[in-house]
Amino acid sequence: MLQNSNETIVLPSFELTMVAADTQEATSVQLNQLLNQSHQGLILYFYPKDNTQGCSIQAVDFSHHKAKLESLGFYILGVSRDGIKSHQNFINKKALSIDLISDTDEKLCQYYDVIKEKKMYGKTHLGVVRSTFVYNKNGEMIGSFRDVKAKEHVAKILDFLENKTS
Repeated sequence: MLQNSNETIVLPSFELTMVAADTQEATSVQLNQLLNQSHQGLILYFYPKDNTQGCSIQAVDFSHHKAKLESLGFYILGVSRDGIKSHQNFINKKALSIDLISDTDEKLCQYYDVIKEKKMYGKTHLGVVRSTFVYNKNGEMIGSFRDVKAKEHVAKILDFLENKTS
């Protein structure tokens, strides 16, 4: 079951670098600009690393369901600490249709507190915990989902949004 943590995080207003899926151009944006372009709100999902198995599953799934999410009025935006060239390669390699934020300075990741200590193969490191935050048109957080699984996460977000908008 998808757990909504019921936390409240104000949409930040700082400049971010976004790689557009359609043109692969990198531009400077603010999340409130993107929110204003949506009909109902913004889905902001954080993932650990481009071109890794779980992250690829999640990004392809968001791309596959983009039309449905947009029909509900939501703009989807992926965020990782990868650079512009990595995002461009990821978009090409996986034929993604969603825009990606390059958060190399970890400003957005730190703001959302998604960098945590993780263990992999017996070693401890700091990594991004897969998380999704949903905002309505007024910039109010309506959903916060931390430490989610890549598989079936998008379907659960769709179900959450369909229940919220009906």
